[in-house]
Amino acid sequence: MRAVVVHSKGDLRVEERPAPTPAADEALVRIAYGGVCGSDLHYWTHGAAGESLLVDPMVLGHEIVGTVERAAADGSGPAEGTDVAVHPATPKPVEGVRYPEDRPNLAPGTTYLGSAARRPHTEGAFAELVALPTRMLRPLPDGLSLRDAALAEPAAVAWHAVKQAKDVAGKRALVIGTGPIGALVVAVLKRFGASEIVAVDMHDKPLEIARAVGATETIKATDADAIAAVQADVVIESSGSPRGLMSAIRGAARGARVVMVGLQPSGEQPALMSLAITRELELVGSFRFVDEIDEVLEAFADGSLDVAPVVTHEFPVDDTLEAFETALDASTSGKVLLRF
Repeated sequence: MRAVVVHSKGDLRVEERPAPTPAADEALVRIAYGGVCGSDLHYWTHGAAGESLLVDPMVLGHEIVGTVERAAADGSGPAEGTDVAVHPATPKPVEGVRYPEDRPNLAPGTTYLGSAARRPHTEGAFAELVALPTRMLRPLPDGLSLRDAALAEPAAVAWHAVKQAKDVAGKRALVIGTGPIGALVVAVLKRFGASEIVAVDMHDKPLEIARAVGATETIKATDADAIAAVQADVVIESSGSPRGLMSAIRGAARGARVVMVGLQPSGEQPALMSLAITRELELVGSFRFVDEIDEVLEAFADGSLDVAPVVTHEFPVDDTLEAFETALDASTSGKVLLRF
């Protein structure tokens, strides 16, 4: 079978690998679509994603949907022929490290498909056939196609971020950075009834996508005065840059809540803490998601969450390098899908 494997910085290959042999609690899934994530791009361009260093060759990919080719031998999970989305996390505690048990996304030993955070690395699912634990599989609601479900995982990240913002109905929201996650945040904010959604980005294409999924106003990231004038009740920082976080704080109204979903660079970063203090801002992190993928799939199926404009390109798996190069150019692309 074909798989997308990153060997080292700048070395991305589509290569033949043996088909997997599932464990008793695993189903064999034939992958239909995979979305190229920022972490996939980082492993290719930098040999690392944040503090996760690529040491060995690794199959990429965690945004995937497919069809059960062989059901799990232990009888768990969906039957053969079932279309599924995938929750790519395996929560694991670490002795001596505390976290709320009802927030498994914060479990310190968690592994994620296509991650080099630990060694051996956790292989991803950009492959024609993947053996996956049945607890990861989410059967698609009736009438929802695999293509339409392809953004379930990143949309769950956006859904979780909006939940971290608490009640957004009737409020003015500001979204900093409208790459794929930011654009999905805009769509989820609309789904939850935000009355105004102001989107900020460096490039015209992401702002065009943001308008298509629900932004009521767009601002170029270079217009600091316009951003500061927004005075949003809720701000969601999706750029993952120190300058984006500064814009988020400047654009927040007094007493506002700022949700940080864009992963900032590791190490110390500059931030406008004095402004956050004097405005009594609530700064809240947002990391991956819990089970919001289930709510996302239902919202896709009933039409209340429209994310179709976020996908701008689709490539067959044999053209993976072109797909990654396209995804790397944020000025011309949104979400890029691989078709298996």
